[in-house]
Amino acid sequence: MTKTLKQYFVKSFIVLALIHLAYFLYGYFTFEGIGKIDIYSEFYRFKFYDDVSISHFFVSGLFLLFFLLFLLKNHSKQQYSFGKIVQAGGLLLLVSFFTFTFFISFSFGQNAKLKSELPEKKYNADKELLNVLNPFLYTSYSSEKLFNYENILYPKPYPVIKEEIQVQLYHDQFNTETVYFSIDTLKILTETYNKVSGKTDSILDIAGLDENILKDRIIKKTVIKDSTQIIFKGAEINPEYDDDICIFLMNKSLYKPVHGDSVKTQQYNAAVKRYKLLYKYKKDSLEYQFKKLDTLFKKYHIETQIVPKQLTASAFYFKEHRNEYLNSIPNSFDRKALNEKFQTLERYFYEPNYLHPSIMPIFFAVVFSVWLILFLLYFLFNNRK
Repeated sequence: MTKTLKQYFVKSFIVLALIHLAYFLYGYFTFEGIGKIDIYSEFYRFKFYDDVSISHFFVSGLFLLFFLLFLLKNHSKQQYSFGKIVQAGGLLLLVSFFTFTFFISFSFGQNAKLKSELPEKKYNADKELLNVLNPFLYTSYSSEKLFNYENILYPKPYPVIKEEIQVQLYHDQFNTETVYFSIDTLKILTETYNKVSGKTDSILDIAGLDENILKDRIIKKTVIKDSTQIIFKGAEINPEYDDDICIFLMNKSLYKPVHGDSVKTQQYNAAVKRYKLLYKYKKDSLEYQFKKLDTLFKKYHIETQIVPKQLTASAFYFKEHRNEYLNSIPNSFDRKALNEKFQTLERYFYEPNYLHPSIMPIFFAVVFSVWLILFLLYFLFNNRK
């Protein structure tokens, strides 16, 4: 290619970059904010009837028209070799692609505005608050799957594992009882373990278990580098008589895990914070967390009737009256809207879809069609006598 043709392509890409910048700024300043986001929200998908699509159609058309006119007028009849023609064809493909992607820059602008309004650090802090307070947000507490002793992660000796055992009442009558055991871990050097593995008494001394129940208590044995880790059922626990736990500790589910962090670690950390709010700190601490929750709902435009002081009083009442039936507490808010909001934000943050699958076939068909027209015209004009 000649120097003038290279300069022409450079100038064309500069013009395209400026147009893309304009659409980026347009998307940035027209983003309606996190309050307007719902489950149907998505980055721009070229709807053919709004101002972005209409302007996109005319801007792209005008640019291609003038680009082709000046290209054929000033840079044809050069008699390039086949290799140079292919090189020019590649640049024409880039021109065609960038001419039809202004709406993608518009979406990038929206995403940039979203991140400026809600940085990922603050978004994660909101999720951590919801994860800590999640057990207080249910409408019903009767689910044995969600609320049970096995979900307690803190304090020691929790977590526990449940086991159904047969207890003999008479010589031919048995009764099924539920017992709980702490989950303990023994970690020793593999070399030491191999030496004492045949000596049952040695292992029992380390684990503190009776010889008759050792085999039944081992849950899992794992070799980690030069060490052997044995997870086993430890002491028998009676959580039903434990005054240091309540129903709000019997749920370990996270409202929305923080992206990239271990779920188990998040569950444990949330359980520790929850326990301290209920058993270690003053009531004001839990009330302050509920105030933060109320502020979070308002920030995301979630309709709520939560009164932090009233909710705190209810939480501590059922903490002290753990045997009293708990059906619900005063925690009314629009749960569906909050769930949809966070589903959409998760997609925006971690699965942004700038080119919607529904328009991809049309988009690439248009790009390659325009490129083919540009390339054929340029090729014919270069071979014209």
